[in-house]
Amino acid sequence: MSDGFVGSDDPAYEAKVLMISVAARMAGMHPQTLRQYDRLGLVQAGRAAGGGRRYSVRDVVLLREVQRLSQDEGVNLAGVKRIIALERLLEQAQQRVARLEAELDAAYRRIAELEALGGFPRGDLVPTNRTSTALVVWRPRRTDR
Repeated sequence: MSDGFVGSDDPAYEAKVLMISVAARMAGMHPQTLRQYDRLGLVQAGRAAGGGRRYSVRDVVLLREVQRLSQDEGVNLAGVKRIIALERLLEQAQQRVARLEAELDAAYRRIAELEALGGFPRGDLVPTNRTSTALVVWRPRRTDR
């Protein structure tokens, strides 16, 4: 969703510094609507030292999305809350996948470095120096004891 604000990777995007009147104006809503959405758990406002609600740019973007879903798409507020929760889960899963892919890439790079040093035969992570000709006989344990 394009919001026209600072990038979501900018720390200012998450800073809860906007007073309720400013956030409401930016979202195109009445401040009482923001209070109701906070009570319903759709948008979590921060609190100033005096107890007043504070919102971030991210919150304003979310408020606009709540308004779009409820007014343009006809989704009730319970549905909007569920959509928001699922989008958060998806975002967390995508971040985890990206982190795991980076770790996997690093592991492959490390394997390639070790192979380049010549200490490891291709495809074998644990080198073996000798071949065993030992014969191992397996006998099942008796269960009648």
